[in-house]
Amino acid sequence: MFPGLLFSGEATIANNHNHSQDIELWLKLIRSEGIGPVTFGRLLKRFSTVDRIFGASVSELTKIDGIGDRTAQRIVRTRDDFCPKTELALADKLGVYVINLDDDRYPPPLKSIPDAPPVLYVKGEFQRSDSLAVAIVGSRRCSAYGTEQASRFAHLLASAGFTIVSGMARGIDTAGHRGAISACGRTIAVQGCGLSNIFPPENEELFAKIAGCGACISELPLGYEPLSENFPARNRIIAALSMGVVVIEATAKSGALLTVKASLAYNREVMAVPGKIDSYLSAGAHKIIKQGAKLVDCIEDVMEALGYIGQGIKAHASQAAEKAEKESDMPLFDVGRLNLSDNERAVIALLDGDPLHTDEVIGKTQLGAGAVNSALISLRLKGLIKQLPGNLFKKL
Repeated sequence: MFPGLLFSGEATIANNHNHSQDIELWLKLIRSEGIGPVTFGRLLKRFSTVDRIFGASVSELTKIDGIGDRTAQRIVRTRDDFCPKTELALADKLGVYVINLDDDRYPPPLKSIPDAPPVLYVKGEFQRSDSLAVAIVGSRRCSAYGTEQASRFAHLLASAGFTIVSGMARGIDTAGHRGAISACGRTIAVQGCGLSNIFPPENEELFAKIAGCGACISELPLGYEPLSENFPARNRIIAALSMGVVVIEATAKSGALLTVKASLAYNREVMAVPGKIDSYLSAGAHKIIKQGAKLVDCIEDVMEALGYIGQGIKAHASQAAEKAEKESDMPLFDVGRLNLSDNERAVIALLDGDPLHTDEVIGKTQLGAGAVNSALISLRLKGLIKQLPGNLFKKL
């Protein structure tokens, strides 16, 4: 069973950082030289508490697999170097809180992996519903098609009750987050830098929106810069939080393929949206399809892939579907009966036949250019129409 189903109740943002008396020791220890998530886990398994780890001698530390005498000495020498009080004061100022592996708010799916982050910085909140999550990842440099598909899949999945997980990078990540928000759904952004640095900087407004309808998280100290070496570790968190990952427009060497690698290691489902066969932007996605990733071109395909996880997920998805039907008065995944505005209904009614140019739609509906363009964008996001070359539109 996917561990996310074990989520124990709704989480709320703490007004202070006293949720764990030893959070300062956790921060000190994980920032000590020679200690990463895997070593931290081994230490915790051996000594049971962070307080005991912090008091361990060099000789005691060397009994841990992977810790030699030199590493043990580095740990002891540097475990008081990090200043948690300063860090927590800055976190409080930024509206960020810090949780550790012992905190009830720590996401169970993430806790289950062997290299789980010992601490997480969070702006926003985790909820029980986040156990039903899908990651959408892809290239920073992407085409209009890629952006459209990322927004569309995220919008429909979020409408159905799924939380969308991504990395808030330019391109596909940003489109995925925006698609979820457009559906009034939940989304989680995993940053490859500290939460005092919004990256990319043009996503400052998006960062705030995500924190308001989900969470922006990082395992890194608040002031850490968005360096390239941070992103592979960031990608493992994206994979771990999700039941499956959907790759959209990944180049042959895209960082999104690292998320795929982590997903396979954590026994998550891997899916990919096909693109143009002659586009380098889709080379990575097509490669993993050839290697066994499930080709998906509609939400039903995603559901089929996720159905393999087990009966527990099916029951949880059924509850999410029932809730979505009540709120939107539509059957789950029937895009033909999505709630539409009057303008959207007027536009789509014209597109039953041959493709029409935008100017023709404006002329026949008499709605005005702004209203028509807005309706066309919304209908594309909902997967009801497609755009053809020459600014032509057709109903799917």
